[in-house]
Amino acid sequence: MALPPEKLAEKKAASLEDIRQHWRADNGELVNDGKGLYLTSDKFYGDFELLVSYKMIPSADSGIYLRGIPQVSIWDARDEKKFKHGADKGSGGLWNNPPGTPGKDPLVFADNPIGEWDSVRVIMTGERVSVWLNGKLVVDHARLYNYYEKKKPEAERLPLPKVGPIQLQTHGGEMRWRNLFVREIEPDEANKILASHNDKGFKSVFNGKDLTGWSGAIENYMVEEEAITCKPSKGGTIFTDEQFADFAVRLEFQLPPGGNNGLAIRYPGEGHGTWGSFCELQVLDDGHPKYNDPKAPKYYNLNPRQAHASVYGRIPAHRGYLRPVGQWNFQESTIVGSTVKVELNGFVILETDVAKVDPATFMYPVDHFPGRNVMKGHFGFNGHNDPCRFRDIRIKKFD
Repeated sequence: MALPPEKLAEKKAASLEDIRQHWRADNGELVNDGKGLYLTSDKFYGDFELLVSYKMIPSADSGIYLRGIPQVSIWDARDEKKFKHGADKGSGGLWNNPPGTPGKDPLVFADNPIGEWDSVRVIMTGERVSVWLNGKLVVDHARLYNYYEKKKPEAERLPLPKVGPIQLQTHGGEMRWRNLFVREIEPDEANKILASHNDKGFKSVFNGKDLTGWSGAIENYMVEEEAITCKPSKGGTIFTDEQFADFAVRLEFQLPPGGNNGLAIRYPGEGHGTWGSFCELQVLDDGHPKYNDPKAPKYYNLNPRQAHASVYGRIPAHRGYLRPVGQWNFQESTIVGSTVKVELNGFVILETDVAKVDPATFMYPVDHFPGRNVMKGHFGFNGHNDPCRFRDIRIKKFD
């Protein structure tokens, strides 16, 4: 997937002879003899819903790769030789997830007897996957881990690719597939899916009409179309009247081209929203040319620790998971003690313990961050002159 387009086209062309040897169409069914390369969609998908049915012979097993990542497992769930691998728990789980993580084993046994057709439904938003087998929920909005990153140190592991192919696995026994459908999920629907799961305990801190319950530089912000918007060429910090220690915040945000703002985490209520808070989680259109292209007017050479969702000036987040400018993004940020986790559009792009990061790696001397040890404070937005917008702001307290 990292190949340039021309090299990827060459690789695809070279694979077709193998595909023709081991795959065929037979009366509306795709049939594989259990050997050869995986059948791979030409198109790369982001968020999607997949429907497919399969039928297998005894002792076969297979799987469905999502964005090229293994896999939704398919077993002969009565083959005792494979019980040691988890086949007895049934099909539909995310088998390549780390042991003990949600989704690795199916929630219920839902397989039909071998020789009958089984139907699978998959909904994938970001790294979040739900699977139904024969109408029964077997994976509930679990994170699919990046199998190809598992040998790297945790801090270096990449999230899943933002887009990728759907693949049907070959694994030693004949498999038949039919009724294969894919529906792409648009951002607004994806945001609703992400917001609706694991939402117990989240309470709104913004009424969608005015800034009741907020303080600070409220004259520099306005409420329009049920969103808090920083006025153009204005800024400063606005913050909730309520304070929070350990909490998670869910919200949607929309960036203008090159837009810059930030989430003030445990802001003390006075002083600078970036430096005086426990941290600022950057909100930034970090793909804009002015941050990346030396030929761009007003070019600013963006430091990785200034990219979107980074603990500003200290710890970089993974880049490339923002939606295009003008679309609404969904983000959940979780702060417990000195740990920070950010999930953007369903992708975990930052997971760190701020207290364990060497201050020598910061952009600025450590005394530039006087609020770094604040353990309780307000939640807010640090405006930087751009009309960034925020809506559906909900917070769950853990304390």
